[in-house]
Amino acid sequence: MDESEDAKELKRKIAQASRIAFGVTDQTTRGSLLAWIDELKSRLNGQRQERRIKAEITERAKVLWENAGRPDGRDLEFWLKAEEETRGRAAE
Repeated sequence: MDESEDAKELKRKIAQASRIAFGVTDQTTRGSLLAWIDELKSRLNGQRQERRIKAEITERAKVLWENAGRPDGRDLEFWLKAEEETRGRAAE
């Protein structure tokens, strides 16, 4: 699975802000940078989790479709069922 451009940009910003924070002596500025880094890391983790969930939904929808005999024109039905199951598990 390829990493999105947005994820690459977040990683670049995290690395850059980390380098800058290392050289900053003012504690207020450093604290602000570290808080921003934490926010960026949280967003990156959220994106990774969403990609993982989408991959799980895709796999589950395929299994449901195959188990139903691969009917034509019902892909949305299987996607929604797989999404319901997968997101339900993720919420628990």
